[in-house]
Amino acid sequence: MPHTGYCGRFAPSPTGELHFGSLVAALASWLRARNLQGRWLLRVDDIDPPRAVPGSTEAILAALARLGLIADAPALHQSERGEAYAQALLQLQRGGHAFPCWCSRTDLEAAGAVHRDGRCIAPRRDDREPAWRLRVPDGEIAFDDGLQGPQRQDVREAVGDFVLRRADGLWSYQLACVVDDAFQDITEVVRGCDLLDSTPRQVLLQRLLGLPTPAYIHLPLAVDAEGRKLSKSSDAPPVDAHEPHAALARALRFLGQEVPATADPAAMLHAAAARFDISALRGVTARVAGPPA
Repeated sequence: MPHTGYCGRFAPSPTGELHFGSLVAALASWLRARNLQGRWLLRVDDIDPPRAVPGSTEAILAALARLGLIADAPALHQSERGEAYAQALLQLQRGGHAFPCWCSRTDLEAAGAVHRDGRCIAPRRDDREPAWRLRVPDGEIAFDDGLQGPQRQDVREAVGDFVLRRADGLWSYQLACVVDDAFQDITEVVRGCDLLDSTPRQVLLQRLLGLPTPAYIHLPLAVDAEGRKLSKSSDAPPVDAHEPHAALARALRFLGQEVPATADPAAMLHAAAARFDISALRGVTARVAGPPA
């Protein structure tokens, strides 16, 4: 079957094994792409080596394969994309949209912890490299989220002049995400509500770099009975990809989908994709994850 122009993606960070919250995002983005007869891609968010857990990239990709969530191209590794990010930063610098910053934590605390002046408030230092920040303009960024509805944020007021490249040379998530969404021709981003606040920054960068803005769908976060987000940092247990039917059924129920009456995971995914509809989740920002089957 030929692909439509739709392209979605899943971009895990290699900070541990695949947990339930990540499975929900992976499954929802895969189902959405397959329902719309589009492409689905993988991208490994490995731009922060100090946070990476050895072996987790391989473990995550292997778990996705066992679950039947197969991408339409080899995974893109952001650790190999430094030149593309450097070119984007150079474009922003030349346009007067980025500035060097030597501020320490003490400097930032004295300034209220937020840069809004479009310039560094600390003296220039020649003994180390600066960070590079975006000179955030006045005005609101608005977009319509497919589940959470209309969103508006004054980025300058909310987050100020945010970092594009850290002083240690590591690239920011915001810049890397924007550059790679454009590089992979992503038309819609399906991800968790914990990243909803990042979207205005990304839309702003897309506009400044002359890149297309994809559509966005932010899914409810998976939380425990006490309302705590299930994440690697909270020691959420990894998904048992050796029991794909049980793992997929649990994630489908979380997404408000009917679990197909078949024991075969491949047939289960095919049937779920054909009737995928997440409108029942509209406006929901968090849901309690049901127990494993």
